[in-house]
Order: sequence, then structure tokens, then C-alpha cells
Amino acid sequence: MTSSNERLTKANEPSLRALEMHRRYHGKMQTMPKCPIDSDDDFAVWYTPGVAEPCRAIAATPSLVADFTNRQNTVAILSDGSRVLGLGNIGAKAGLPVMEGKALLFKFLGGVDAVPLCLASQVPEDIVQVARLIEPTFGGLNLEDIAQPKCFRVLDRLTALLSIPVWHDDQQGTATAAFAGLLNALKVVNKSIGNVRIVLFGVGAANVAVYRLLTSAGVEPGAVIACDSRGLLHDRRSDIDDNQDKFREKWQICTESNADGLTGEAAGAFVDADVCIAFSQSGPSVIRPEWITAMARDPIVFACANPVPEIWPWEAEQAGATIVATGRGDFANQLNNALVFPGLFRGVLDVQANAIPPAVTSAAAQAMAAYAERRGLSKTCILPTIGDRDWPPELAAAVGVAAQDQAIAATTFDHATLRDHAAAVIEKAQADTRLLGAVTTPDAAS
Repeated sequence: MTSSNERLTKANEPSLRALEMHRRYHGKMQTMPKCPIDSDDDFAVWYTPGVAEPCRAIAATPSLVADFTNRQNTVAILSDGSRVLGLGNIGAKAGLPVMEGKALLFKFLGGVDAVPLCLASQVPEDIVQVARLIEPTFGGLNLEDIAQPKCFRVLDRLTALLSIPVWHDDQQGTATAAFAGLLNALKVVNKSIGNVRIVLFGVGAANVAVYRLLTSAGVEPGAVIACDSRGLLHDRRSDIDDNQDKFREKWQICTESNADGLTGEAAGAFVDADVCIAFSQSGPSVIRPEWITAMARDPIVFACANPVPEIWPWEAEQAGATIVATGRGDFANQLNNALVFPGLFRGVLDVQANAIPPAVTSAAAQAMAAYAERRGLSKTCILPTIGDRDWPPELAAAVGVAAQDQAIAATTFDHATLRDHAAAVIEKAQADTRLLGAVTTPDAAS
């Protein structure tokens, strides 16, 4: 049997290797051409004088930009570094490794070209203005690691202002994965989503979005008990009531949830709860084992803080948890937005969608749950894995069809066509990446 010390040593291995590997390769991303260059004559086609012709065509018919440029396969990853992973406000430069990592996942798992853009400002209006100014270059916008509550305001503003899909991964992507995981976890323990008590541990961007998905899916708001760093949310929380303009999402949860009117510290929320969904501060020991022991039979614990979960999964299991999920891929049941955004953007880009409304997000979650169920559910398998190569094309197809159903797509394709196209694009991206790895040595990368 593996000891706790051995598990902890293994859990720390990725962090120990990360500095060495990032320094060796100077990051993770680079720019490569996609067109052939066989002779000097090719430059006359790809650049001047030939390039003037697609320029004239786009000037006359702006929609042709999708045909003559890479815009429809390019996404901006926009961050101000104000809440990076579980590390907090570490700033734009320190957040750049995460944004490069997102770009790597976009390409390898979705065949999408993504550009990290870390801003030297944390003013919401500056973020909005930058996004407006760069819109001509990008087919989609992924907001990342922006602190709440400004992340809500920035998303709302840009969704209204831009004609390209805008997505806040810490809200929508994380909530999509959490909701899909919950649907399947409940099937494994034979419980109904309409008859469970749910603890939301942490009330940041992720769990606010989770709350919205849960209540739209039939969970009674009163059956949800949320807690932040100051304790349980209820309608007598004057600190939130007095700042409703700033914390309107949290105040809504205060007034709708916690039908029993529980007050006090977080521990009280766990008593007889069926589910804990945690997106709070990096652990371990943020969630106590005795809190899990006080939960109802067959408790489900999603401890999703990164880089270290609120409680180590083996400790949660020892405390009585039947199903445990974390945000990490080196543990069973990875619950992470990395399972969502590459395939989702592949789908919305392929149908030239101009938005990602809640109906599309819900369709993504349902598709995710159904795909995992077809593969076979168990206590340690409630979601697709990041290594499941069939999953992103399936998600792309489901999202593309949902976007067409919502009348926000500029093109029309059936599910099979979207899936096959996505699979081909992703397969090429992965083949190119492996080829690059085969010919690039660490010394050459330096």
C-alpha cells in the first residue's frame, strides 16, 4: 500500500521538474508558418506583391477575412494577472507561464492558435479597451485569471460589445467541467441532482458560475450552502449587503441559497451535505477531514484549487469521501477547464459563432457527461481525461451544433462533419508538435 509520504512525494514531482523544463525551453510556445516556402518566388505570393489581392478582397467584403487569413483559428488569451491559479495577484509577467500553458493546450488539444496577452494594467476599462482594439485580429477571446468581481463586469461588457465569442475560462470553462462531473458522480452514488445538499466552498468566479449552472439545472437554491473566507453566506451578511454594487453576484447567492439560514464558520455547512464543490485557496488542509466525515452517506468532494487541492485526495477518501475530484491531471477524476476550452473553441470557431451563450455552455456540459458515461462510469472515472484524444472532437461537434441551434453561427455543418474536421485539425496539430519535439534538442532550444 502506498504511504501518504510516498503520495506526497509523487504529487510534488511536477513542480520540481517545472522550473528546469521551462528554463531549458524558454517557455512553451513559438510561431511557425503554415504555408510552404519552396523557393524565393513564393515570397511574392505570400507577401508583396501578391498579398495585395486578399487585402483588396477583404476590404471589399470584410467577412472574407475568415477565408484569406488565420483569424478564424486564432484566439487571444487576455489576462491582467490579478488572480493566477491559486497564487493570487502575482501580476502580468508572473502569469505569462500559465497563459503560454493555455496556448499549448489550445493547440495540442484543439488545433487552435492562441496568443497570450498579459496586460500591464489591472483596470477593468483598460482590459475592455484592449479587447475592443484587438478584435480585428482574433476569431475569439479567452479571458483568464482576472480577479472577481471585475471578471464578471469585463465578461458582461465584452460579450455585449464584441462580435466574436468571448469566454471567461475560470467562470464558464470550470463550471462546465464541474457540472458535468457532478452529473456523473451522482449517477455513481445513485443520488438525484434535485435531492442533494451542496456546499460551494469558495465564492469566486468558478463557484458563482457553478451556482448558476446548478440552479438552471433544477437544483433548489435553498439546498445550496455557500461559504467564503468569512463564513457562510446568508441574507444577514451585512459585509456583502453593504457592498451590493461590488458583490452583486455574491449577494444574490446570499438571498437565494441556504434555506435553513445557517450562520457561522464553514464547518457547519458540511454537516449532512451530499456534495462539496471547492474552488478556493490552494491547500492542503484548507478543508478539514472531520468536515468530510460529517457529510451524508457516499459524499462527493470536488477539491479543485490549483496547484494544490484544498485537501489531498487520499486524505478526503480516508475521511469517508466516496468520490474525489481535483483540478490536477496526476490524480483520478481531473476536473479542470482544460477538458473544455480547446474543444469548445474548436467548435465555435469552425461554425464562425459570434457568441457563447448559456445554452451552448449547457450543451457542452451535457455532452461531456454523456461522453464519459458511454465510456463507463466508476468512482475514479466520472469525466473524460485530458489524454482522451476522441473527446475534443466530440465536444467541438456538440458545441458547433448547439451554436447553429441558437442561430449564432455563420456556417452550417452537421455533427459528423464537424467532428471529423475537428479530429483532422487536432491530429495535425499533435503530429506537428511531436515532429518538432523529435528534431528539437534542449541545447537547440536554448
